[in-house]
Amino acid sequence: METALTRLTGVRHPIVQTGMGWVAGPRLVSATANAGALGILASATMTLDQLRAAVREVGARTDAPFGVNLRADAADAGDRVRILVEEGVRVASFALAPSRELIGELKEAGVVVMPTVGARRHAEKVAAWGADAVLVQGTEGGGHTGEVATTVLLPQVVDAVDIPVVAAGGFFDGRGLVAALAYGAAGVAMGTRFLLTSDSTVPDAVKARYLAATVRDVTVTRAVDGLPHRMLRTELVDALERSGRVRGALQAVRRAAGYRKLSGTSWRRMLRDGRALKHGKDLTWSQVLLAANTPMLLRASMVDGRTDLGVMASGQVAGVIDDLPSCAELVERIVKEAEDTCRRLTASR
Repeated sequence: METALTRLTGVRHPIVQTGMGWVAGPRLVSATANAGALGILASATMTLDQLRAAVREVGARTDAPFGVNLRADAADAGDRVRILVEEGVRVASFALAPSRELIGELKEAGVVVMPTVGARRHAEKVAAWGADAVLVQGTEGGGHTGEVATTVLLPQVVDAVDIPVVAAGGFFDGRGLVAALAYGAAGVAMGTRFLLTSDSTVPDAVKARYLAATVRDVTVTRAVDGLPHRMLRTELVDALERSGRVRGALQAVRRAAGYRKLSGTSWRRMLRDGRALKHGKDLTWSQVLLAANTPMLLRASMVDGRTDLGVMASGQVAGVIDDLPSCAELVERIVKEAEDTCRRLTASR
């Protein structure tokens, strides 16, 4: 299925596996790439050495193009960009808008730049700065999310920019791919659907929790870090929503200490990052600490299997997913269903 996205990135199918922290590692990314879709390696939780090693591992597992997701606000973002360039990574994606300078450096090296946005004005900004494509996530998507549904946000962005637009938030099958293409998108991006594959390294008990979820079990809460965050409702979410300021602060400090030990981040840096997060936002300091160590909360579930202690970012589609195919089976199924849907629509005219 050739689209502007496949031509830009060199993949066979207009499907993107998003860069989910602790989930989108070398095994999942290479399986996605070998299936003909665009796998995105999540690098925010990696050191520079770990990032280079992970990129090389993906490269050893596949000859197909793949990408790496970066934090534009990371202090070492420039160093990470240089690793991508040196290792020949095809695509750089960003959860936050990268600077004009970072975009320029990547484009000069021939790396495709694809930021993720949640508003039309943000898409217009990065397009003006030279981004090659933009991934647009509606409120149905997992993790930090906005308030505008994909079906409203997507056509706004498609009409506003002249670069390929990838649709995210609420996609899991071939019918959704056709719908996105009809809106003018060049492809779809999926996180939860790829998390729930046999190639995902997420523990089986965690996958079972996702598979058992209904649409009503996927909630948006501000209790974790003060920002709207779509996730499965778990014991931790319930506890945070019930906690007062004092209890919430104590929980935040305890988890921040755990993240500091795991990551090697100093208290000074965590407080500095916390002040940056708090600037202009109505956040308590306990929420700031939770925001700074959200990677630890994700790791508890996605790596350690502790659904009682961690957060489980999730798109609403978790409520309609009931199987664990391989990436190859999933991509083949989506493409076939999309082709069948197009033929059926044509035949009914």
